[in-house]
Amino acid sequence: ELSVDALAERANLSPRQFARVFTVETGMTPGRYVDRVRLEAARRQLEDSDAAITRIAKTCGYGTTESMRRAFVRTLGVSPAEYRRRF
Repeated sequence: ELSVDALAERANLSPRQFARVFTVETGMTPGRYVDRVRLEAARRQLEDSDAAITRIAKTCGYGTTESMRRAFVRTLGVSPAEYRRRF
């Protein structure tokens, strides 16, 4: 569970305080950071394995392959399948 509430509880902070401290320390919001980490993990798996895209989406924390596809298109300008073909 990577919600702000869950992370704040682990850090023993209120969600608001956690988000504020996290943003100051990392330069990005917790949500943006989680998105970036998920995308990087998916990119590595696409490059280094022949696992199905649906499996990669699941293991990287995307709810659906469509949400992973949207993240790739938004950030990289290509779909996961196209990314795999290119790299």
